[in-house]
Amino acid sequence: MKIRAQVSIYPLKTKSLSAPIDEFCRILEGNGLEVKVQKMDSAVTGESEKVFASLKQAFEKLAEKYNIVMDFKVSNTCPEETRKRNSRKEQNE
Repeated sequence: MKIRAQVSIYPLKTKSLSAPIDEFCRILEGNGLEVKVQKMDSAVTGESEKVFASLKQAFEKLAEKYNIVMDFKVSNTCPEETRKRNSRKEQNE
């Protein structure tokens, strides 16, 4: 099932906020996920198993080097394109 996660990473006690966030996004993109970086979060789109496994992998990798907080929400109704695609599949079945 294709899903979208709205993910926020909060690096704590570090001088650079961008380095851990950039690394987090590179891990997700390296796993074949679509990542759209926004001001306060990132939209991560892909198959549910890959999204959840990649979020776990990225969190654990960053947690080895930084104190971080990860907050995310997951939806199977976003993005809109996914909903339209699923609707077309159902009509064809």
